[in-house]
Formats: sequence, C-alpha cells, structure tokens
Amino acid sequence: MNDYLVKALAFDGQVRAYAVRSTETVSEAQRRHYTWPTASAALGRAITATAMMGAMLSDEQMLTVKIEGDGPIGHILVDGNAKGEVRGYVANPQVHFDLNEHGKLDVRRAVGTTGSLTVIKDIGMRDFFTGQVPIVSGELGEDFTYYFSSSEQVPSAVGVGVLVNPDNSILAAGGFIIQLMPGTADQTISQIEKRLSEIPPVSKQIEKGLTPEELLTEILGNENIKFLEKMPVSFTCTCSKERFGDAIIGLGKEEIQDMIETDGHAEAHCHFCNEKYLYTAEDLEALKQEAV
Repeated sequence: MNDYLVKALAFDGQVRAYAVRSTETVSEAQRRHYTWPTASAALGRAITATAMMGAMLSDEQMLTVKIEGDGPIGHILVDGNAKGEVRGYVANPQVHFDLNEHGKLDVRRAVGTTGSLTVIKDIGMRDFFTGQVPIVSGELGEDFTYYFSSSEQVPSAVGVGVLVNPDNSILAAGGFIIQLMPGTADQTISQIEKRLSEIPPVSKQIEKGLTPEELLTEILGNENIKFLEKMPVSFTCTCSKERFGDAIIGLGKEEIQDMIETDGHAEAHCHFCNEKYLYTAEDLEALKQEAV
C-alpha cells in the first residue's frame, strides 16, 4: 500500500483532523541514511508530523522543522510541502538504545529533553513565519502538540509512531493531528479526550492495518466525521547534479580552477537524501566556462 494522507472535518466543523500512513516514506529515509532503530523512530516521527503539517499549507508553500535536543542523535531537520513531499535527516543516524520502561524505542533518550523545536514556514511572502518552542518531552508527539498550542494557539493532539523490524527496516509508521477550532463545545472536547486515552498507540493501529480514514474514525466516530481530501505522501528530495553544479558556478572561476588543480574532481553531498554527485575535471572545466 502506498503512503497517503487524509484531511477531514468533524463535529460540524468544530474539529479539523489529519491522518497519514507514512511507512514507505520513513522506510526510504531509513534506507538512505542507514538509521538504527531508535534514530529511525525519532526521524520517522518528525517526518510523519511534518507531512501532516505540510498538508495544512497551500500551493507552493513549504516548511522546515528543526528539532535540536541535547540527546546523542543531535539535530533532526525535515522539509515538507503542500504536495505531500517530505525529506529529512538526523545528524547522528547510528544511535540505538534498549527499549524503555514501557517496552518502546527510547526516543526521549535519543532526542533529549532540553532544546527546541522550530518551525519555519515559507508561505510565499517576503518574510518567513518562524515559531519556536522548548522541547517538553523528547517523545516528539507531545512536543508537536505543545508547538501547536503555544506557537500557533491551536489546541491540538498529535500522535506519531514508528515500529522497527529486527533487521532495522520499518514495519509501520503513521500519525494523526486533531485540532479544535474556536468555540468547540466542551462535550466534544471531553468525547475526543476520552477516545484518545482509550485507543492503542498509533503505530500499533497502523501495524494492524488501519487506514488513515479508519484511524480518524476510531478517534472521532464514524457519524461525526467528513473526509475532505486524500493525497499521496512520499520521500522526495529536490537535489540534483544540475543544482549543485549551479552552486559550484557561483563559487567563481578561480575557486573552480583551484578544485581542478588540487583534487582533479569535486564531490557534492546532499544531507537530506544522502545522494552524492561526482564532478570530473571535465565537468569542472565546463562549469568554469559558465562561471566566466
């Protein structure tokens, strides 16, 4: 099954909701960055949340999520857009610990409990929107929940989960975001809170085969929900040899000539997708001519 995301309204427009199956997307990130299980869970949760946040944007708008904790995985950086395309990496991908006291991957220990979560939105205007909150948990679901309520003043519940196979591959990944609109009735809030306290972890539900639609129905109730849109989600990087070539041209002909004389070649590395691009001496000569 390909990854996809759904958008919905519930309780006569009082609630806005998103849910995503991100198993293949997180799998692609794991494969590209060779992440170990705990790092996979942390990066996967961030990718899953960013995919849903991207779905809140429109047209050509984009966002970047940066999580900087004091844990051993270092920073996590994820880009997303309104088309369901995400890409991301973690500074130290080979991090893993024993399961925590709840029998789950110890994401909190990997991320750390001191630091910040920053969201930068490019909404097509001159200035970017930037929101930043302190890390409150390190489990990331709670941290994104705090971001929405504190930075965007939208009461929200964020659930993100990743299950990892013994061979380090991704078994299941996905999540949901439930947001309360202004004036939501107390009865509606109580009903949602009760359901959130009763349902199993989101990764377990996706492992059982629940679709994003079924996941939201479990929380909000079939009779209360109206699905608006369904869109594909994928790990997609915007890098290319041509883009890096343009960056090399920007260095100027003297710098390019120095590359040719010193190393005889150049290599560019994309942190987001781990792709490498080799430029031979002949490639560099052509780029130098363009720089001239």
